[in-house]
Amino acid sequence: MISMPTMKRIWLCSVPALITTVALMAQAPSGGGGQQPSMPSQPPSSQTPSTPVPGAAQQGENFGDQAFVAKAIEGNAAQVQLGQLAEQKSQSNDVKQFAQKMVSEHQQMTDKWFRPVAKQIGAGEPKGPSKKDKKLMEKLQGLSGPQFDTEYLQAMVKDHKQDLKDYQAESQSAQDPNVKQVAQQGADLISKNLQIVEQIAQAHNVPLDGKNKEVSSR
Repeated sequence: MISMPTMKRIWLCSVPALITTVALMAQAPSGGGGQQPSMPSQPPSSQTPSTPVPGAAQQGENFGDQAFVAKAIEGNAAQVQLGQLAEQKSQSNDVKQFAQKMVSEHQQMTDKWFRPVAKQIGAGEPKGPSKKDKKLMEKLQGLSGPQFDTEYLQAMVKDHKQDLKDYQAESQSAQDPNVKQVAQQGADLISKNLQIVEQIAQAHNVPLDGKNKEVSSR
């Protein structure tokens, strides 16, 4: 039979081991599934599309929106350069006025709409005009008078029609609300300018859409 002093020594030795076991069990993760993933520290922003949402690119890259914004900036830069060229070389007041409108509006589109959105979504800015626009500029450099007006107006009608399609498509498919808004605004502006340049082209008897009209020599 175990004596009372011996039982007391056994009990005193067991207490620290029991405390250690309980502590380890309390620290062990529950559920047996390992460490749970942490939730985002901040909820998605609820700002309106009219105000660029800082850091939206970190919430998920959208290469479609980025490509559209980069192309829009590239196209705006080309419109500015072509407009400046038309201001210098055209001899028609209505063509010059339209060119001035293109320079002013497309520069503002880049500075006020697309550059802030590009920064927000992480879209890079093109370093220069596209090969197609460079080729057009080189061609226009060698023209003057009615020939210049014809080529410039035809290019403007063609570019505005294509841009209108691109902007309208992006206004439907854009995932970023700010990109959607600038695409909608851009489509409205391009639609109005397309009507204007078509009227100017008709006034100058410029052939459009494959219609063979004689170019006025005035």
